[in-house]
Amino acid sequence: MPERISYFRQKGDPYVLGTGLALILTLGMVVFIMAVILVKGLGFFWPGDLVELNLVENTYLGEVWDENLERQIDETGQSIGRREIQLKIGNRELYGTDFKWIDESQVASREFPENATTFERYEYGNYYGYIRAVNVGDSSYSDDLKLLYVKANKAHRIATENRSRKFKLERELNDLITPLSQLQREISLLEIENNPNIEDQLENLKRQATDLEKEISEQYLKLSDSIQKLTRENRRIYLNVESADGRLSELPLSKVVRFYQTNDMNVFQKSFLYVEKLWEFVSANPRESNTEGGVFPAIFGTVLMVLLMSIAVVPFGVLAALYLNEYAKQGTIIRLIRLSVNNLAGVPSIVFGIFGLGFFIYMVGGTIDQVFFSDKLPEPTFGTGGILWASLTLALLTLPVVVVATEEGILAVPRANKEGALALGATRWQMVRKIILPNAMPGILTGLILAISRGAGEVAPLMITGVVKLAPSLALDGIFPFLHLDRKFMHLGFHIYDVGFQSPNVEAAKPMVYTTALLLILLVVCLNLLAIYMRNRLRKKYKTSVF
Repeated sequence: MPERISYFRQKGDPYVLGTGLALILTLGMVVFIMAVILVKGLGFFWPGDLVELNLVENTYLGEVWDENLERQIDETGQSIGRREIQLKIGNRELYGTDFKWIDESQVASREFPENATTFERYEYGNYYGYIRAVNVGDSSYSDDLKLLYVKANKAHRIATENRSRKFKLERELNDLITPLSQLQREISLLEIENNPNIEDQLENLKRQATDLEKEISEQYLKLSDSIQKLTRENRRIYLNVESADGRLSELPLSKVVRFYQTNDMNVFQKSFLYVEKLWEFVSANPRESNTEGGVFPAIFGTVLMVLLMSIAVVPFGVLAALYLNEYAKQGTIIRLIRLSVNNLAGVPSIVFGIFGLGFFIYMVGGTIDQVFFSDKLPEPTFGTGGILWASLTLALLTLPVVVVATEEGILAVPRANKEGALALGATRWQMVRKIILPNAMPGILTGLILAISRGAGEVAPLMITGVVKLAPSLALDGIFPFLHLDRKFMHLGFHIYDVGFQSPNVEAAKPMVYTTALLLILLVVCLNLLAIYMRNRLRKKYKTSVF
């Protein structure tokens, strides 16, 4: 007797409800994750008020970072609550730590003093305290608090200008001595060889080095004197600051990024500071082991790597798909190739990284060094990790995605269009160029979108093919040949890993993890939106495509 199926199951309502519930749960998790990242990430830049907690034994000044409520059982068996406050106290050179948990029951009083100042420094994190005097050269000011803050800002502008001029002079000095350093390196390498046949060449290089040293000596001394003068001047521009527990310190203003008194700021002033700090995050270089400052090098490295990866993967993916569908004779070998391509999509990314290390870096890069950069050996040029090899490794990683998406786009082109073009006398290449490629372009861009989404977030292959914690020199600059594919680079995904798991200051690094994750998501979304926009334009142009 056939099994009886209820009317409810016959209609398929359970399956519809199940799939709908699964969709709601999935979207809910995505929304929850994005909400956490948005709140934790964007809230990091809002300047928090400074609170002074007066305890029985000590006094602390800082920002309230977190609160914790613990339940404990007292002697009578009753449950009592114990609240702790995590205060960011800064002043690492005084306290040895940036954060401190304080039992709220030990707090005698709390105040929000208007003249409490937050100092963001290039090193040692924040300093929280009170300005007691401003020293500029031989002059010292210790007037009323409002005027003192104004004079401190003027002194900070002078110190910042001196710091900028000093860095500019140091770059000029480095550019000046670079040719001499290169000559001295060549001389050292030739002396190591100890070959009598190159004595004339060695003497010629030594004469060149001597002449160049005489030529640049005057300018070198002039630049060195200017740098030392600015250094001495900045040493005499400092503040006398006092911590909450009464300890006095000298704070050089050349080492201060900015300072502000949040308790004396209105909403508009805080909003302006918020925008300023947010812009610094996306435009400045990192500092303090990547836990502070900006992530511009990581943004630049991620975008450039994705562009290089796209340039490499799209042509090869499209050509492979065209050959498999339009030129290759269908049979067992082609089916095995398709199966292999599909299986490559499931290979762990670290395996591609190891392949990139062995093939691209050691084999291809080592050969390039032997042929074109032998004068720089044993120091490698292309025989070490760089943005080129990382991009090519990710191109291999995402190649199966582009091949499969392109094949789907090619198969979606109506067969009548292909046969009609051939019947009218077009060659196969003309048919491919005029009929297949334009109509399959939305599918190709779909593969590119998927490749960008996966490639931009990969970290494991990059760790062994060129990504680093800090890259002071960008791969693209104004020095010939402008695009330096051999240089190492920073990446947002690796930056998240480094800050979240390798940082010496875990508590201070938490907000940077959220902000960088949010930035990486926004970057991938923007790159995908650009590709989607191009795909939609092509859909309208070629309406015969089913995409």
